[in-house]
Amino acid sequence: MPSVSASPIDDSVLLVQLSDSHLFAETHGTLLGMNTADSLQRVIDLVLAQQPKIDLVLATGDLSQDGSLQSYQRFQQLSGQIPAPARWLPGNHDEPGIMQLAAQGSQLLQPVVDIGNWRITLLDSSVPGSVPGFLQDEQLQLLARSLDEAPGRHHLVCLHHHPVSIDCAWMEPIGLRNAEALFEVIEGRSQVRALLWGHVHQEIDRRRGGLRLLASPSTCIQFEPRSDDFKVEERAPGYRWLRLLADGRLETGVQRVEGYAFTVDYGSDGY
Repeated sequence: MPSVSASPIDDSVLLVQLSDSHLFAETHGTLLGMNTADSLQRVIDLVLAQQPKIDLVLATGDLSQDGSLQSYQRFQQLSGQIPAPARWLPGNHDEPGIMQLAAQGSQLLQPVVDIGNWRITLLDSSVPGSVPGFLQDEQLQLLARSLDEAPGRHHLVCLHHHPVSIDCAWMEPIGLRNAEALFEVIEGRSQVRALLWGHVHQEIDRRRGGLRLLASPSTCIQFEPRSDDFKVEERAPGYRWLRLLADGRLETGVQRVEGYAFTVDYGSDGY
């Protein structure tokens, strides 16, 4: 399995997660009134200012809002300003076939990667034409194989859809529909340290036994936590950083763009 870092296994590595950018074919495309290309650029500027040495960028789905080739090319161009390897996984707004076309000739969609003393597995929970997610058998088998082939490494598992309740009523039906199958694979393998996802456009940091459960802000609009109905929170776009330590510990935090003024336009095209 190729490694993306020359760091020895006894060194820590730094990851940056960019999620739910919802880019359009047009540079001026907006989601609920926010120019998503502009907000992604602002987040990337923040990453570059705050993180001098990044080992890997994770893009955890909904890179695109319209599934266009131009939107993926734009994401690759903007995120490519970060001098680090990157990996993508699809979300419910993405078009996996178009993503593959955009990533042709690269390792952007490689699902398993070793870095430092860790292995990262990126799963595809997207279902064509569906907002909720589902892990097909081949994805569950990929995960089991990835874990079993590297029992001596610590593992981070990534996907787009939330596999646990996030206390947000309107999002309950649109998470991962077969989360129990995911946990059946994970819970028998104690080397899994954390689950990381996107989709929910908000920060979550919880535990399930010894497993860390992490979700992150969008690089564009944010969803109101613990809301019964769809509601946008007027907080700034952001990203998550993760420091993976050689002994299996994980340090992480969320950073948001400062001074970002935004008024939600519920009358525009919605999420």
